Amino acid sequence: MRASAYLALGLLVASAAVAGDAPATTKLTLPSGQVVTAELMISAADRQMGLMFRPALPADRVLLFVFRENDRHSIWMKNCKFPIDIVWLDGDGKVVDLAENVPPCAKDPCPVYTPFRAAEYVVEMNAGQAKKHKVQGGAVLGFRLPAER
Repeated sequence: MRASAYLALGLLVASAAVAGDAPATTKLTLPSGQVVTAELMISAADRQMGLMFRPALPADRVLLFVFRENDRHSIWMKNCKFPIDIVWLDGDGKVVDLAENVPPCAKDPCPVYTPFRAAEYVVEMNAGQAKKHKVQGGAVLGFRLPAER
């Protein structure tokens, strides 16, 4: 992508934030019992944007990517500014795979992270949070998606 396209994308993100187009949220309970706010990444545009261009993610926030189909959904760190833990969940919220301390993409082409097993959801959180909150294979993360309109 050319620099002008990145600038346009950055301006679009900034204008959405100013306009109050914040993503929907839900509460997510980690295996440690800690409850955090999950920003829901439901639309293709939201899932594509993810954490791009954000300077940080508050410790009490995560992103919850909702794919609606069970597949080996890949994640990359294009235009991300900080390392994260990536957690893939099945339809019941059970951890099927985990990538810890994934660094931001340093240069193109960016590495792609793909789970070993199919998943319906992906959670992105600050690096170190998975270990701190006992997120590991087989653990369950509890959440409820808001009713669709």
